[in-house]
Amino acid sequence: MPPTIADVVALPVVARGDPEVLSDARADEEIRWVHVGDVADLSTLLQGGELLLTTGAPLRTAPEAYLRGLADAGALGVMVELGAALPAVPPEVAALARNLRLALIVLHREIKFVEVTEAVHRRIVAEQYEEVAFDRRVHEVFTELSMKRASVAGIVDAAARMLDEPVVLEDLAHRVLATSATGPSAAAVLEDWEARSRRVRGSGDDGWVLTPVGPRTEEWGRLLVPRVPVDEGRTTRVLERAAAALALHRMIERDRSGLQQQAQSGLIDDVTRGRITDGREAAARAHALGLRSAASYLPLVVKTDDLPDADDPVARQRRNVGLLDTVAHTVNAAGHTGLFAIRRDGEVAVVLAPAQHRGGEDRLLSVLGADVRREVRRVHDLPAVLAVGPAATDVVDAVHALAAAAHVAEVAVGMTLPRDYFRASDIRLRGLLSLLRDDPRVQGFAETELHALLAAPDTAHPPHLEVLREYLRSGGNKAALAARLHVSRPALYARLAAIERILGVDLSDAESVTSLHVAMLVLDARRSAGPRELQ
Repeated sequence: MPPTIADVVALPVVARGDPEVLSDARADEEIRWVHVGDVADLSTLLQGGELLLTTGAPLRTAPEAYLRGLADAGALGVMVELGAALPAVPPEVAALARNLRLALIVLHREIKFVEVTEAVHRRIVAEQYEEVAFDRRVHEVFTELSMKRASVAGIVDAAARMLDEPVVLEDLAHRVLATSATGPSAAAVLEDWEARSRRVRGSGDDGWVLTPVGPRTEEWGRLLVPRVPVDEGRTTRVLERAAAALALHRMIERDRSGLQQQAQSGLIDDVTRGRITDGREAAARAHALGLRSAASYLPLVVKTDDLPDADDPVARQRRNVGLLDTVAHTVNAAGHTGLFAIRRDGEVAVVLAPAQHRGGEDRLLSVLGADVRREVRRVHDLPAVLAVGPAATDVVDAVHALAAAAHVAEVAVGMTLPRDYFRASDIRLRGLLSLLRDDPRVQGFAETELHALLAAPDTAHPPHLEVLREYLRSGGNKAALAARLHVSRPALYARLAAIERILGVDLSDAESVTSLHVAMLVLDARRSAGPRELQ
């Protein structure tokens, strides 16, 4: 710290002058500079915070005007060398100095003022140099931490070591995110933390020093030293620099995640569109993006039912990104690695490099499918299915197989079959009809079979079409159907008879039932796929 007037009086060079303090006002204040002069009016030459060294001539001729001028200019005090110009300082002059809050020291022996100025200025300059050196060290430390992408805990620890003070990072809800204190000291620092922290609205409250973390108007936390620090100025500067490093860390991690996902999606798109056909190039890029090398890769597609806010493109995109994040986190948390991309609304494609699993591939997929469905339900409140395409030994082949997995997912999402994951063998006739649903001949067949029912007025509850759909799903089990629809058997028989009259078919005829079932599956496939496809 810069020297005070009391520090100057204690210097050996001043002590040789046999100093006597006549006014100790402002004796503990830091000196900005030492000035030597015997001019009667120095007010225009001073900037404030100076200690004046003089032989005392102005104090003899006009002491009041001289001292008032120094006080008005912001000087801290006067050190007077007694001699021919001023043999003694009258008591009234000392009283005036005290009233003006100026320090007044007299030297009864002659000393060299130049030695005083050299000693004081050397100390002031050394102090300033030390502050500059400290600030440079702070800058270098936190710049290096940012370049190395140090963790949040690493940044907080560095600030604590630099200050030799406990440092705490909290969020806006006053929950501790990181602390430098460990062991018993941590318990003391963090005891009743939330209540204590809420009382501190700004630096200085309860002696704490704090700085906000995050861009202005987008602050997401606070960095604090929860006690009175040894040097408040240094503490403030270190916390500000650490807060900047923490904000940059958060931004880099968020952007890095976004850029990584963009790069993974770009790779999948390049392979899909044929811009990359070389397996070695695709593998090199995939491994650089975090995909672990594996003996075989699994093409997976996670698909949810209809997304809410379907008419809001911004909300829809936000939900798609959130779904991708959820799937990626779940896959990585299970020890696997993958390439991830959004295929279309509510659909995430994954090229999976599976971790070793004792139960083999089926058990691995069962566990992963259950985890994915649970997390998507928990985070997004949506049902989801996991579909698996044929495994591939090459990244390029695995990317191309995503189309097959997407077809399975599209069919599986409309099925009621409770499975942790689906393969092509699980969707059977539904899968075939999903492939053929856009064929005009298939569409014509479905319309011919169901036209009379679709065109007829229907005020019944549930509608005739729904009753027929459930009848076909139940395999003609009327007792089970009545229970499912919550109607009596006579009422169900009457409804089925009405459907037979409208369609002109016999529901006890196997071929008629088969034709109607196929037509219904085509109709459902068209209705489920149409509005969700991206343009």
